[in-house]
Order: sequence, then C-alpha cells, then structure tokens
Amino acid sequence: MKIGVISDTHNYLDPMVAELFAGVDHILHGGDIGMPAVILELGMIAPVTAVLGNTDAELHFKQTEIVQLDGRKFLLHHIVNPLAQTDRFKVLLAREQPDVVIFGHTHRQFCRTLGETLFFNPGYAGQPKFAQPRSVAILHCDADEIRPEFLPLAD
Repeated sequence: MKIGVISDTHNYLDPMVAELFAGVDHILHGGDIGMPAVILELGMIAPVTAVLGNTDAELHFKQTEIVQLDGRKFLLHHIVNPLAQTDRFKVLLAREQPDVVIFGHTHRQFCRTLGETLFFNPGYAGQPKFAQPRSVAILHCDADEIRPEFLPLAD
C-alpha cells in the first residue's frame, strides 16, 4: 500500500502533488489545510483523512483522527512534539497504541521511531516562501515495514 502524506498546505495545493501522489491508495493530511477545496482536490487523487491545524478555525474536521490502513493504525494530530510529549498526548498514545503518528505544524520533515511508534512529519507543502524547503511524502507499506520517501516540491 502507498500512502500519500501532506501537511501545512495553508490554502495552496501545489500542482506537482497530483503527479507525485499518482497511484497512492490513501492520503493523510496533517493539518493547516486552508480552504476545503484543498481536501476536495486531494480527494480526486485518493481517499483523504485530514485533521484540523491551528489555522483551520472554520473547517469541519477533528483535532485528532485514527485510521486503519493496511492493517496498521495511524493517528493524525497537527501539533505534536515527539521528543517532549504532553501528558495529555502520552495518554492518547497509550490508549490508541498507533503504529504511526502523522503530524505537521513545524514545517520540517521528521521521521523517527520512538518505542514502537513511527512519528512522521512530511514537511511544509504550502506556497513557496522565504526559501523554505517544501515537501510531501509517501509511506510505502508492506507486511514487514513502512518505508518513508520524502518528495521535494520545486520552488
């Protein structure tokens, strides 16, 4: 299974995303979506699961989503600090025991397994600005592993 992962679009869906995500089975959006049209456009590529970001006040998404894909549990939540988790988030992790946590907010790529959980941030996918690197990602899932692949978005 191939899962497209995107975050921090901030009301901009780069035209490259459709090509980069061609053939994915599902798309996970880690928040700071912008307008609902971004999710509608992504939905034309593959089914989408998305969460609210801190700039998504008017959207009708949840703060946290849990989705089962390819026999694995994915937890999506926009603001996560894997290295300094809040007590509330630790309780959520203990209760849900996800295989993967998808997050955004920092605009930086992150991929690290802590304990039994992969914490994954695909990076910033919004409008080019301030020479900030932009990216999306694909998680290649098979029976034995999850292999992340970061895909740069040209500026």
